[in-house]
Amino acid sequence: MAPPAQPPADLTSGIGGPVHELERGRPVVPPSLEGAVAALLMGGLFLVTFANVVVRYFTDVSFAFTEEYSVAMMVAMAFVGSAAAFALDRQIRMTFFADRLPFRLRWAAELLVGALSAAFFAALTWYGARYAWDEYRFEVLSPGLGVPQWMYTVALPLCSGLIVARLAGRLVRVLRAGL
Repeated sequence: MAPPAQPPADLTSGIGGPVHELERGRPVVPPSLEGAVAALLMGGLFLVTFANVVVRYFTDVSFAFTEEYSVAMMVAMAFVGSAAAFALDRQIRMTFFADRLPFRLRWAAELLVGALSAAFFAALTWYGARYAWDEYRFEVLSPGLGVPQWMYTVALPLCSGLIVARLAGRLVRVLRAGL
């Protein structure tokens, strides 16, 4: 496929802000899905932490074991937020040199970086699934609560797979922008 000769004219996203000039259109599945999941995780994190603070204040006893839940929810929130960022092209990246490239090279670099990112998260999905399966198979229990550890680690392959799907959608949009 030949790279585009010039950037597309439409530089607005559907949510009011500019998008990268190499992308046209919006994700098929809106990132509000990730927003809802992140809101639920944040609400759960708030409840667990607030309960710990209240109990500690009134009884001088800590719910230290709740740290397992807090850490698991924060990690899942980071992955879900990353998926939304990739879907909207809002991920953190260094563009000092890429922005100074001609459009054709910038388009090629965007495709290369997207493909490498997708490959990384695909590997993380694969190895995360194997890791969660091993924890399930060997009945590993968490150190604080003694619950099955796979219940925490299954979020790794699920969220990584979501990121791969978001990156694939982004790559399709970048390819279409170059046509």
